[in-house]
Amino acid sequence: MTNLNLSLAMGDYDRTRAIVDGRVKIDGVDPIPMLLSPEEMFFRAFRHQAFDISELSLSSYSISVARGDAHYVAIPVFLSRAFRHTSVYIRTDRGIDTPEDLKGRRIGIAEYQLSANVWVRGILEEDHGVKPSDITWVRGGMDTPGRPEKIKVDLPEDVVVESAPEGATLNQMLMDGEIDGFIGPRWPRCFAEGHPHVGRLFRDSVSAAEDYYRRTSIFPVMHVLGVRRSLADQHPWLPAALMKAFAQSKKIAQDALQDTSATKVTMPFVEDTLNRAQALMGTDPWTYGVAANAHTLNKFLDYHAAQGLSPRRVEISELFHPSTLEAYSL
Repeated sequence: MTNLNLSLAMGDYDRTRAIVDGRVKIDGVDPIPMLLSPEEMFFRAFRHQAFDISELSLSSYSISVARGDAHYVAIPVFLSRAFRHTSVYIRTDRGIDTPEDLKGRRIGIAEYQLSANVWVRGILEEDHGVKPSDITWVRGGMDTPGRPEKIKVDLPEDVVVESAPEGATLNQMLMDGEIDGFIGPRWPRCFAEGHPHVGRLFRDSVSAAEDYYRRTSIFPVMHVLGVRRSLADQHPWLPAALMKAFAQSKKIAQDALQDTSATKVTMPFVEDTLNRAQALMGTDPWTYGVAANAHTLNKFLDYHAAQGLSPRRVEISELFHPSTLEAYSL
């Protein structure tokens, strides 16, 4: 049997590196890896179906499933997860001291439907009583003027989304005080450069995230892995083969983190951070598979529908290929 030559678009992660360098083989597949940024990868995947296998935004994918036009089918491999308490940036000179102080403010976003923004809006409303309609959303490019939503969205009538002025960037607007804050998965450049009046709303974001996890047992999912639906139909063994390989690759990365002989990540306090995370979340904080993540996925799908991004509430079983909903055991 000749292996399939399939394009594979994903980020450059420790948890996928063993697939890129060939230590882990995908049964029946010779992949052509492309390590891309989420912005490029998702735009090309959702606008042009450019890849055979691609990391996908959970939000954009859920929209396509709800609309019945999903060109990809997902596999419960969660290549990106993050506690999004790090994703809310504010002008520190505007009297914004608590999440409730965001009411009536103008907040920049790169795209309304980004998965990170879905999680932040859900947390703001559920934990702090701040509804999406309480904020005026200003959409634009972070460092380059103009940025379209990769998927057209129809929002509730009470949600106000304005376009940034022509030629303006959200980074500059935040620096100049033309917006009161920014929400998104990337930090604004002015924050990274130490602007004196730009900071995080949740100043101790790690403690805020730990408290959130203790209360909810949720580690938010951002991205899934998708395979072209026509390929999965033609080769029904392919989704399970991908699930197997990506799980093996993640295990290699986790074992490397546990090896304390020499730190594998260019960052201090790796062992302490790992121990802290495992004490809170268990020995495998970054779980794949549907069963272990049903609670998290259902919360996201609830938020997605409540925020008007899905024209109907999507069910977990609609997201994933049937062959990946269960696994064999010995």
